[in-house]
Amino acid sequence: MPYVEAYPCPACRLGRLETMTLMDSLACPFCRHIFAPDPKQALLWMVDGLPPLAWQWNGQSWQSPHGQGIRLADKVTAVIIVLLPTLLVGLSAYSFRPLPTSPLSWFPLAWTGLTFVCHLAGIVGVWLAYYQISVVTVLKSAMIRLRGNT
Repeated sequence: MPYVEAYPCPACRLGRLETMTLMDSLACPFCRHIFAPDPKQALLWMVDGLPPLAWQWNGQSWQSPHGQGIRLADKVTAVIIVLLPTLLVGLSAYSFRPLPTSPLSWFPLAWTGLTFVCHLAGIVGVWLAYYQISVVTVLKSAMIRLRGNT
């Protein structure tokens, strides 16, 4: 991987990688991550994150060297993790309904919705970590695009 080309940042996908002075490293001025190239394996390692993440340049964009995406079994597992607890809580709320005149008659429906939202948030968090998406960086780039400073 020659250092003369301007590569897009694999972490934020908005900045450009620049060589660091007197170092064999690259840095992104936008997200401020530091990367170490491995020319033997054609990999780029983000050395300031835990765990250290790696990308491979395919000529046009960065790709994860570990896999090509989430398998169908993982998708089905995610759907089960979100829907099964929600269905169990919803069925118990439907089977053991409170009296309509009680002050907390809304609680079972709210608890069912909260169960769905919490399990979905857990799956979204795992998805963001798998695809190496930084929420802060995405929000920062969205604000820059809204202002028109691209």
